Amino acid sequence: MCRSIKTLRTEAVVTAEDTRAAALQYVRKISGFRKPSKANEAAFDAAVDDITAATERLLASLAPAGTRP
Repeated sequence: MCRSIKTLRTEAVVTAEDTRAAALQYVRKISGFRKPSKANEAAFDAAVDDITAATERLLASLAPAGTRP
C-alpha cells in the first residue's frame, strides 16, 4: 500500500493541503501515473478532488481518539 501517505487522524491540525497531498499520492499509486497525459488529466484531477472530499468528510466524522461510542 502507499506507505508514504502519513496518517492524518493523529495530526493536531490537518490542512486542506495535507488532505489533497494524501489524495494525490493515492491516485498516483492506484493509476500508476506520476503525471497523467492530457487525455487522462481530467479523470486524474477529478479522482483527486473526489478523494480529497471523502478524506475531509471521514476525518470530520471520526470520534477523537480515546472516546467511546
